[in-house]
Amino acid sequence: MVEIKNVKKKYGRHKVLDGVDFCVEPGEIVGILGENGSGKSTLLTILAGLQKADAGFFSIDGKDLMRHTKLRNDTVAYVPQETPLIAELSAWDNLRMWYPSDKLKKELKDGFLAMLGIDQFIKVPVNQMSGGMKKRLTIGCAINSSPKLMLLDEPTAALDLVCKERIYTYFEQYKRRGGSLIIATHEVQEIELCDKCFILKDGKLVPYKYDGDIPHLIGRL
Repeated sequence: MVEIKNVKKKYGRHKVLDGVDFCVEPGEIVGILGENGSGKSTLLTILAGLQKADAGFFSIDGKDLMRHTKLRNDTVAYVPQETPLIAELSAWDNLRMWYPSDKLKKELKDGFLAMLGIDQFIKVPVNQMSGGMKKRLTIGCAINSSPKLMLLDEPTAALDLVCKERIYTYFEQYKRRGGSLIIATHEVQEIELCDKCFILKDGKLVPYKYDGDIPHLIGRL
C-alpha cells in the first residue's frame, strides 16, 4: 500500500501543500483534481523526488521512500506534462537509455511497450512524432523498472481519442497486475477511470466522489 502523510510545502508565505494525507491500495487509481496552480504538480514532483517537501512521509509497503532515493527510483515512475525525451533520437534510442536490449525487444514484442503501440513507430525520431506518440514513449521510458506506483501529470491532455484509449487500456492492464496510479487531471474520462478522487484546494486535500455532475465539480474546485 502507498501511504502519503502530512506532506507540506510552501513558497515564501504561500502554503501550497498544507498537510496532505491519503493512501493508495494496490490496483487502484487515485485522481487529484484542482485548479491550475493548486499544487497538483508540486505534490507529484515531491513524491517523484524532484523537489523536497518541508515535511511529510511517503512509503510503499512500509518502506520510507523519502529517505531511500534508490528504492524510490526503482519503485516509482513519474510521467510529467512535458516531454523529457531527446528530440534527435528515435524511439528505440530513447528506450535504450532505460532498457537492456534483450528486455526492450521482449517488451516491444509482447509486453507493455507493445500494448502502448510503441513498436509501430520504433524507428521514428522524436522530433517527427505526434503528441500522442511522444506521450506513449514517455510512459514507456518511465515504466522500465516495473514500478509499483505511477505518478502521471495530465497524461492525456490534448491527445486524440485513439491515443487516449490506448493509454487508458494500458492503465487498466497495469492495475490488473497490482500497480497503483496517482493522476493529476482535468479530463473527465480520466476522472471516470479513478477508483477515488480528491480535490486539492488551499493546500488541503478533500475526498470527492464524482457522479457525472460537472457543474457541481466545477463549483468545488
